[in-house]
Amino acid sequence: MHASYQPPSFEGYVPSSDSAATPALVVIVGAGPVGLCCAIDLALHGVQAIVIDDNNTVSAGSRAICYAKRTLEILDRLGCGDAVVDRGVGWRVGKVFVGDRLAYQFDLLPEDGHRRPAFVNLQQYHLEEALLARLSALGGEVRWKNRCAGVMQDDDGVTLEVESPGGTYRLRADRVIAADGARSTVREAMGLAFPGQVFNDRFLIADVRMTGDFPTERWFWFDPPFHRHQSVLLHRQADDVWRIDFQLGPDANAEDERRPERVLPRLRAMLGSERPFTLEWVSVYTFQCRRLERFVHERVIFAGDAAHQVSPFGARGCNGGIQDADNLCWKLARVIKAESPVSLLASYDHERGQAADENILESTRSTDFITPKSDMSRVFRDSVLALAAQHEFARRLVNSGRLSLPARYRGSALDTQDRDAWDSPLTPGTPLLDAPVTIGGAARWLSAEVGHGFDLLVFGDRIDMLAYRAINGLRCVRVIEPGAVGDGAEGERVIVDTHGLLVRRYGAEPGSAYLIRPDQHVAARWKRGTPADVAVALARACGASSENSIAADHHAQSRAA
Repeated sequence: MHASYQPPSFEGYVPSSDSAATPALVVIVGAGPVGLCCAIDLALHGVQAIVIDDNNTVSAGSRAICYAKRTLEILDRLGCGDAVVDRGVGWRVGKVFVGDRLAYQFDLLPEDGHRRPAFVNLQQYHLEEALLARLSALGGEVRWKNRCAGVMQDDDGVTLEVESPGGTYRLRADRVIAADGARSTVREAMGLAFPGQVFNDRFLIADVRMTGDFPTERWFWFDPPFHRHQSVLLHRQADDVWRIDFQLGPDANAEDERRPERVLPRLRAMLGSERPFTLEWVSVYTFQCRRLERFVHERVIFAGDAAHQVSPFGARGCNGGIQDADNLCWKLARVIKAESPVSLLASYDHERGQAADENILESTRSTDFITPKSDMSRVFRDSVLALAAQHEFARRLVNSGRLSLPARYRGSALDTQDRDAWDSPLTPGTPLLDAPVTIGGAARWLSAEVGHGFDLLVFGDRIDMLAYRAINGLRCVRVIEPGAVGDGAEGERVIVDTHGLLVRRYGAEPGSAYLIRPDQHVAARWKRGTPADVAVALARACGASSENSIAADHHAQSRAA
């Protein structure tokens, strides 16, 4: 069995007169997963940021543990996907039990040909250490024990009042990203409302270290014999640590339920009296679903739990926050480098606001199913569970947490809507589908070949690429079948569709083209596009229209959608 985790401790940052006076392009408040992903992504786009955090270590306890396939692809692009996948526990199968019987099971990634599994479980503190190592390798700066105590904006930038071990100082920035969690001090300092819903039920999280014989799957029980009339969730993590969530009900006392004399009997009832285990971490929490009305407030931009908060069932919190960073940072880098107008940031508000609404809706539905609020709701829930063991239609109604899916942005002003009929779900606004490819005889993955800039995938070995390659700000990639050849032009990037999965998943034919954004979402696609089509779509995806025309285009596309 692995030894207990010992978190690192970092020295608090004490500013000198010079460092305090030197302005920064971007200051990120919060060194959790979202803030660190923002700092890494900005650095990869050529923008250095300063991260400040009021703590001096990584997160306490496992906290967020389930990272979805889309999040893993983002971490790959950031350069730390292998560190997370190699350390974590991959899984794809979930099982739902009612009492002591299996109601049904599901497979979240039933097809092959993907680089990453459906989910990887890894304690949040391990993720944060991997992100910190990557940020350090990129020359990033984290100022520990530095707390944001005030925010002042003007036309030219933002001034933060920062409390440090050496006293309070002022830090000037062009932009600020507030990624400082559900209790955001930035949000509080700006006096922003955080409306939403608080659920009364309490839940107990226990991190248990043991050598378990449970398979590497997600197990969820309704009314198990060891915890009657409530629910329990079990996940395996790295280092022989298992996450167990117990529903406690609305009347549970949080302080009492944290005590070992209350926790240990629950665990022994579940795991058996003979199984040795040690208790690593305990927390009692209630669910909340909240959201800022807007995520962009002039020069201060909110991301992660500082912008939106969801219940944990469905693993939508950290996954959604990392997708915030993925969406925001390429846009912010373009604005800072004067490559796109400031109005481009309005698309972050629209796209990630849409994703937050979806996550809140799904997590609220999950919570309502797990913890019925009325007698009628409980009758419906129990009837669905009784039918699920034998009837497929009922299984679709069981909701033990609709697991995180990649966001599909609908009606975005940055997208060019389809004009052709496609046999592929990759509509504009959808993240790419991965597939195995070959480059120069070496086995690779599509997801590793696009990102950071705008990419145009052009299918076919007899397509003239010269005019496409002349479009400024665009990287062109030819996709060919095995045995075909590119035109041999200097600088041509050629990808071989090793098993034909790209053509199949993208519904492509010779001459088809996909414009992929820096965050690997589809911006446009054509069955028979032209360089002029691509140039117009690229300009739109870069936000090259005025703020008013973006708003009008967004309204028109939303009505069409």
